[in-house]
Amino acid sequence: MALVGTGELVASARVAGDGVAAFNVITLEHAEAIAAGAEAAARPAILQISENAVRFHGGRLAPLAAAAAAVARASSAPLALHLDHVESGELLRAAHPAGFGSVMFDASRLPYAENVKATAEAVRWGHERGLWIEAELGRV
Repeated sequence: MALVGTGELVASARVAGDGVAAFNVITLEHAEAIAAGAEAAARPAILQISENAVRFHGGRLAPLAAAAAAVARASSAPLALHLDHVESGELLRAAHPAGFGSVMFDASRLPYAENVKATAEAVRWGHERGLWIEAELGRV
């Protein structure tokens, strides 16, 4: 099964009255285990890589994203890539070329009005590239 977009997985789940699980990927082995679990359950899943995981890998998104995408492409389960809790504009802009279908943009450390403005800019940028953008407008 090919790597699929997050939107495709969510749309299919919505039609079926179902959900899609998302799991954090920190290393290649996590992506492989998630794919194996999705295949065993015959379910789709979202492989999500956080900004923290990117920092763990020395600030380099490309190697981990390429590995997770390769696992997704080789899997018999439909898998999507999601870039999670992104605070960095540079990392946000790296999402599309790296094969992500969605991003959670987190400007919640900013005052509310600045957060809304930054989020709106991130959404415009993402939508121009076909990315789904999730945001945190308040604090959890």
